[in-house]
Amino acid sequence: MIALRQAILSLCVALLVVWPHSPARAEQAFERLLPLLVDLDGWQGKKPDGMSMQMSKVNVTTATRDYQRGSAQVHASVMVGQAAAGALAPLQKGINLQTSDGHTVTATMHGMPVLKNAITSQKSGTLMVELGKDALFSLAYSGITEAEALELAEKFDWKAIQAATEAK
Repeated sequence: MIALRQAILSLCVALLVVWPHSPARAEQAFERLLPLLVDLDGWQGKKPDGMSMQMSKVNVTTATRDYQRGSAQVHASVMVGQAAAGALAPLQKGINLQTSDGHTVTATMHGMPVLKNAITSQKSGTLMVELGKDALFSLAYSGITEAEALELAEKFDWKAIQAATEAK
């Protein structure tokens, strides 16, 4: 009887160890976003990472990738879910704030609403692109100019990212 229990227990443990590596495992929502966080010429990109979470009525999916070139840094991310909807609120209202140190403005790039936030003296800022009512792409940067950051942001295929955020 004890041998049978040990055999069953061993089988269960073996299944638990092998199961996560099974090719039949369902793809997580963030996994379809990772290939869209592309390499940037001249930049050292870390491995893209992501997370999908479903909790009660809250769903959040994120995919991120960090890049470095000397002391300059770029952080690209895609967010889908209620948190993204909240972060997009300033885009809905429209902002045009200019100061001697930088600006926060809404605009349109490639037919998509964007929020550009720049702190000129620190060579840092964020570009946020509305991909849908609850999806966004953002590029945070430091150590480079806003013009260079916008150029880097355009290396990402926003339309492909948008399509991936809409896939179920």
